[in-house]
Amino acid sequence: MGLIDDARKVAEEFEYSPEAVNKGVKEFIRQMDEGLQETGKSMSQIPTYVTSVPNGTEKGVYLAVDLGGTNFRVCSIKLNGDTTFSLTQSKIAIPRELMVAKTSQELFSFLAKQIESFLKAHHNEHFEEYHQRREAGEVMTDEHFFKLGFTFSFPVHQIGINKGYLIRWTKGFDIADAIGKDVCALLQAEIDALHLPVKVAALVNDTVGTLMARSYSSPGKTGTLLGAIFGTGTNGAYVEKLEKVAKLKKMEESGDYDDTTGNMIVNTEWGSFDNEMTVLPDTPYDEALDKESNNPGIQMFEKRVSGMFLGEILRRTILAMMKDGKTDLFKDESSGTNDIRSTCTIADDSPLYKQWGIDTSFLSIVQGDQSEGYRITRQALSRDLGVDAASFEDAEALKIIVEAIGKRSARLSAVAIAAVITSTGNLTLTAGDAIDDDQKAIMEQEVVDIGVDGSLVEFYPGFERYIREALREIEGIGEKGEKRIRIGIAKDGSGVGAALIALVAGGRDQE
Repeated sequence: MGLIDDARKVAEEFEYSPEAVNKGVKEFIRQMDEGLQETGKSMSQIPTYVTSVPNGTEKGVYLAVDLGGTNFRVCSIKLNGDTTFSLTQSKIAIPRELMVAKTSQELFSFLAKQIESFLKAHHNEHFEEYHQRREAGEVMTDEHFFKLGFTFSFPVHQIGINKGYLIRWTKGFDIADAIGKDVCALLQAEIDALHLPVKVAALVNDTVGTLMARSYSSPGKTGTLLGAIFGTGTNGAYVEKLEKVAKLKKMEESGDYDDTTGNMIVNTEWGSFDNEMTVLPDTPYDEALDKESNNPGIQMFEKRVSGMFLGEILRRTILAMMKDGKTDLFKDESSGTNDIRSTCTIADDSPLYKQWGIDTSFLSIVQGDQSEGYRITRQALSRDLGVDAASFEDAEALKIIVEAIGKRSARLSAVAIAAVITSTGNLTLTAGDAIDDDQKAIMEQEVVDIGVDGSLVEFYPGFERYIREALREIEGIGEKGEKRIRIGIAKDGSGVGAALIALVAGGRDQE
């Protein structure tokens, strides 16, 4: 059996059949419902206390800050009321010593000072006017304050739209005295200490922000149903009927929320779907990756879908193919068997031999390579992996494997999208044979709008095409339903999205 046949055989291990996709959707819906009933389930289904999505007519100026890693971003967003906005921002690196400060006050004081600098630089007139009024003894009302959305990308127990207790730090932060404290209150205390005209109106998850950003900027009057991230990680937030979020009534601490809309945006945390491995596809490469990860048995869906893991799946697959001479991948008997009349060599320090050595961007390059003789793939092998003089056959075999890994990721992504659409009943409307002037309006109502963000869905060649192919195979969607699903890129959930959540939290437009 030749190398190409070997590669096709390995690729078959990543096949995710229409039957398996449909089984996955049913189990996904079951775990969604389970998560809505009680806490502590595989799918967290976290109530966000955000109860409506924007429609693009909102106006005003709002602030957003984003603490998601080693940088702190401050933005102001001017919503123009016509689905457009303008954004001003500044970004500053967080000093290493503040990431491990003795007290949370040191970090949050630093953050508040960055907000102060931003206001002085970009909203100085408002800033000065506020201070003059304050010094004159005027009573300050809501309209004198900027409403701020706070994207805080660490695990929190959220019990209100602007209240959430820090569960633990990640990403190199370690400030013990912040654990168990309300992060919005910590930031507000330091903002107040500087007498800034700012109120922390909302604690924001960036996936919820993606949903909001898409709903504001999407065409037509249809509100967005789902905001989904398919990038380094994966997650989704969607609009659920309030009555289905049964665990809200059981939660010991549950903040106030507007129940007049009848809806609640739920943050699924779907990366942990099916940690029990009842329906998720599995290969020896997935198993080895999980076993040697820092959280075995956790985030099993994410480990098969997201960009953080696809490169590692490929690396382990390549090594398995090379092991014990199982295949002829990257191996030439002599220069005569290689189309470039050389023999393939692999550097001793090749990233192939290091955990996480292959970045998902490498898969994108291979997947999209249309060059003659796979010249681009072979250049990338040499440049990125230290594999020199790879043959045409090597590159072709690699492309077969890469395509199988990427396609499985997209088909799993379709399972999540389809489960949300199906469980919320958003495809049950039918247009009939409307041919009058209202046809356009009817068809517009029938669009199911999905906002997506992340490097996979934006840059990985064919990713959306593979998603749509799978959607057409799903019971209750099919070819007709797939045509009604509109997928659009939603940028900057932690900026624009956070500002929109601050707007919703404020309950009215700030003109």
